[in-house]
Amino acid sequence: MRRFLLCCGALLLLQGCLPSREALWVLKDVAAGEQPSTLKARTPTPTRTLVRYAIAGRRHEGDLYLSDGEPRAGIVLVPGAAREGKDDARLVAFANTLARARFAVLVPEIQSLRALKIRPGNIQDVTDAFAYLVSCPELAPGGKAGIGAFSYAVGPALLAALSPAIRHQVRFVLGVGGYYDATRVVTYFTTGFFRDEKGAWRHQRPNPYGTWVFVLSNVDLLADPGDREALSAMAARRLADPTAPIEDLARHLKPEGRALYDLLVNADPERVPGLLARLPKPIRDDMAALDLSKQDLCALEARVNLLHGKSDAVIPYTESLALAAALPPGRVRVTVVGDLGHVELKGLGLLDAWQLWLAVDALLAERQP
Repeated sequence: MRRFLLCCGALLLLQGCLPSREALWVLKDVAAGEQPSTLKARTPTPTRTLVRYAIAGRRHEGDLYLSDGEPRAGIVLVPGAAREGKDDARLVAFANTLARARFAVLVPEIQSLRALKIRPGNIQDVTDAFAYLVSCPELAPGGKAGIGAFSYAVGPALLAALSPAIRHQVRFVLGVGGYYDATRVVTYFTTGFFRDEKGAWRHQRPNPYGTWVFVLSNVDLLADPGDREALSAMAARRLADPTAPIEDLARHLKPEGRALYDLLVNADPERVPGLLARLPKPIRDDMAALDLSKQDLCALEARVNLLHGKSDAVIPYTESLALAAALPPGRVRVTVVGDLGHVELKGLGLLDAWQLWLAVDALLAERQP
């Protein structure tokens, strides 16, 4: 934190080409988490209220964060795949920061994400949350509203923004640590290999969390109950202890379960496409439905603000670069910094702090008419 503050202090010397002071306060508040900050000192504590809503008979609930005074824009903030869901401490802190900046923030409860299961149905969950938000003029004044998402939830968020039901209303999308190509992401979290900007293979140690979220997202699509039980047990073991043995659970797997297991233990990036092709069709269909590289992104009307860290061990930063390249020209900005963690700020260098300041300033500009 001290290093971050010193960096921001140095940036203040660049007077004349600065983003807004408010953007600096917001960025420092994100870095502070629940600790004191200038933004906290200058704004009242936001309220957090449970709201229930229904869209076309589909019932949902979520937390609505509001500060004193009228909101200047609204945002649906989508949780990542985490057991704490909308109650994740980092998500709560970020929602409070945005509320202090006069966003009306709706964080939907998405049970599958709490269960570490990313499903095509999450697209509808996000679409419904946004539809509810913009149906309340006091939460999205002048129709100013967008969607923010982290990690694997960036895919469903962007696909929701493409939905005909809300496409013309989504003004902006904020994506932190997101993905573009499902095959490349699977290659990374199973083997540690990804291709850099020049197409060369690079290796870094992946966070095993992504592997087991993938397993839990797909295990219910296996036909054999024994396969589902064994692979669920593998995920439970490895999420509790990444070094726990799982070979004993693989001994009696049927062909579908074995195909998934073979993908998990493979270390050769060149074999991944063939191993994916062996997966059961329901798994391949769900993957395709969430694979942004297989979608037509040209119809997206929202402005997109992407952030990623080169040190990300869950999804490689090159995914945000590829996503930015695939989006409509002139509607996307991408910020890649060296020291940004997967979805949280770590120690920031001078250049990283400056780039993030600009990105936050762009987000705050979405409140303008």
